[in-house]
Amino acid sequence: MSSSPSGSPDRAHLPGWLALAGAALIGALTAIQARINGQLGLRLDDGFVAAAISFSSGLVILIVLSLVLPGGRKGLGRLATGMRERTIPWWMLVGGAAGAFTVATQGLVVAIIGVSLFTVGYIAGQTVSGLALDRIGFGPGGVVAVTIPRVAGGALALVAVVLSIGGAPAGQTPVWMLILPFAAGIGVAWQQATNGRLRQKVGSPLTATLVNFIGGTVLLVIAAFIHVGIVGTPQPLPTDPWLYLGGALGVVYIFLSASLVAHLGVLLLALGTIVGQLFAAVVMDAIWPAAASPGLVREIAVVTVALASVLVVAAPWGRFRRSS
Repeated sequence: MSSSPSGSPDRAHLPGWLALAGAALIGALTAIQARINGQLGLRLDDGFVAAAISFSSGLVILIVLSLVLPGGRKGLGRLATGMRERTIPWWMLVGGAAGAFTVATQGLVVAIIGVSLFTVGYIAGQTVSGLALDRIGFGPGGVVAVTIPRVAGGALALVAVVLSIGGAPAGQTPVWMLILPFAAGIGVAWQQATNGRLRQKVGSPLTATLVNFIGGTVLLVIAAFIHVGIVGTPQPLPTDPWLYLGGALGVVYIFLSASLVAHLGVLLLALGTIVGQLFAAVVMDAIWPAAASPGLVREIAVVTVALASVLVVAAPWGRFRRSS
């Protein structure tokens, strides 16, 4: 991969295996958040309100951290300067829209189709979008060449998608419930690239994450009010504390995404998250299966193929050729 456009030395200081482990953690946190937000949406009988609650709680955490931590305050200062001097373009400030859409999708479909099938559509969108964004150089690492291993890794990820869809019980998975996660995956790959570039501008992944949560919270609160006005008030708020952890998990994985995308590129970050998502999804759906789960045996096969996709992309093929 090429060096960062800003000349940042970050990528040289983080071992590849550690960056990939961080990507897998992002995926696991995404899957856990999906289950939490999906269950909250089910209990409230309103996925939009659940999404607004999740994002709002994350925003409160980020505001506190940004004001308390010196790095957060410096990042806010650079953000204000960049906006005033117009060195930060408007499109770097709207990544939260993709996050808002993802969380809303979780609240609408996960409790019905399960974490695994949500992850399937999400993976497909991330893979296709990540490959395209790397090719045009949209991420903070600049243009990443479309090589045979990268295309093969993306294809294997899509094979994992087909395997999982093929195992879904007939008639239990409406098409729109897979289209929404696919669109969310496309948006999240773009969000990760955008956040990485904003992080370069403000020098703080915390500030980049805060910007995401501000935009996402505004959109989701507006959507929740409109939805309540149309369908009526949701069910009473549940008292289980774990149902309100989705926002905190979102803070962690968006922060990590903004930090790691320059090390890995958009596609490899997406493929790393796939592994974490699928492993977490298999565990959760085994313990707490949904009606549309494709089954434990098929899920293990899907995880194996997805892991192979990451290994194909991440392997040092150039080193192997030189040593042969």
